[in-house]
Amino acid sequence: MIWDLHCHLSGVEGKTVDERIAQLMVYADRMGVERLIFFMGWPFLTDPTPQQFREQNDQVMQAISHWHDRAFGFVYLNAKYVEESLQELDRCVKNGPMIGVKLWVAARCNDPAIDPIIQRAGELKALIYQHTWFKTGGNLTGESTPSDLALMAARHPEIPIVAGHTGGDWELGLRAIQNSPNLYAGIGGSDPTAGMTEMAVRTLGAERVIYGSDIGGRSFASQLAKVQGADIPEVSKRLILGGNLKRLLTPILNEKGIKV
Repeated sequence: MIWDLHCHLSGVEGKTVDERIAQLMVYADRMGVERLIFFMGWPFLTDPTPQQFREQNDQVMQAISHWHDRAFGFVYLNAKYVEESLQELDRCVKNGPMIGVKLWVAARCNDPAIDPIIQRAGELKALIYQHTWFKTGGNLTGESTPSDLALMAARHPEIPIVAGHTGGDWELGLRAIQNSPNLYAGIGGSDPTAGMTEMAVRTLGAERVIYGSDIGGRSFASQLAKVQGADIPEVSKRLILGGNLKRLLTPILNEKGIKV
């Protein structure tokens, strides 16, 4: 069972969202990926206006509409627009098909101003994916680090949150989130470096590590290799490749009547 936490419609062949997701499903079938999570349309916008993130969410909802119980969406929000993000969260999750939240780089997540978004997501049982990075040359304006996320997680200890990319510099990222039990390492979207998954399991435990590909920026094969080639027990690989994500998404999937 492979569930992919981190998929995009950009970087994929096709003139429409329907053509692009159909192409990705061909690749997913080839690699044995059973279920896929999509967020953000195109073009990539780091600081979208409310109108722009609504349009991108519409793209994702259109794409997943043909794939029923196999493809799911996370609503893309800009935390600089709290009220508009709350409205979009209700539109796409409470009253729509989406099952999670994607936050990227517009506003750093250590700012308590974004707390209403986190609280509302928790009420809806929507899993939160927060992009994080430690950049050697300095982060983008509004780009969160795993340390920022640890501060935010402490304010919401009951809400599960994924640290996207494990901070890029995963050795630092894993240490930054290790004492935050509601934080999970999203290991998708970086080179399949030897030792990454092993350190994640040693530091966090296999129950807090989640596979994702970041396709079409990366390939299914390179990202699956991080887990399948890791020197960890098979039971840990099963948790990382799908078991953990299934467990975290089961409450909201059940509420939406989707069989898991």
